[in-house]
Amino acid sequence: MKLWLLRHAQVALPPGVCYGASDVPAHADLTQAAAEATAPLLPHGAPLWVSALGRAGQLAEVVHSLRPDLQPPHADARLNEMHFGQWEMQPWNAIPRNAFDAWMADFPHHRFGGTESTQQVIDRVASALQDLRGKGHSEAVWVTHAGVIRAVSYLALHGNRPIQAVNEWPVDAPAPGGHVCVTL
Repeated sequence: MKLWLLRHAQVALPPGVCYGASDVPAHADLTQAAAEATAPLLPHGAPLWVSALGRAGQLAEVVHSLRPDLQPPHADARLNEMHFGQWEMQPWNAIPRNAFDAWMADFPHHRFGGTESTQQVIDRVASALQDLRGKGHSEAVWVTHAGVIRAVSYLALHGNRPIQAVNEWPVDAPAPGGHVCVTL
């Protein structure tokens, strides 16, 4: 199966703010540009799944308006970005160093910000992938976030093996408004 992973456009926040699960909008003009660049590449009639967060929904709606042959967007909260708990909407450089150190020391299970761990993100993404595979599609499109895209990359490489350490977490993800196609 080929899975097209589209990342929402740049959000309308100052640079350097932690906004994982916070529902902040993306810039409309950048969303339009991202959709126009990506829509022609997508497979005809593919299912279109989207994070339940508005910034991803913005991109999915514009992509679907440009490509009405795609199935209507199907919102799935399992495609949401990681929830950073108390660190949501805080400047990254204001988060205490010991909070990062605790996360890196137990990267799989530490709930950075107190809400969600990396392994929990991987598990919910794996669940969504399992459901998608069960539908028998040869290609599909997800409009989502960098953390989810990294989780898909992790699962493509390691399968359902639990993550052991931060060095196993993929570094690469498309820039805001970008995309990648992964073969699973």
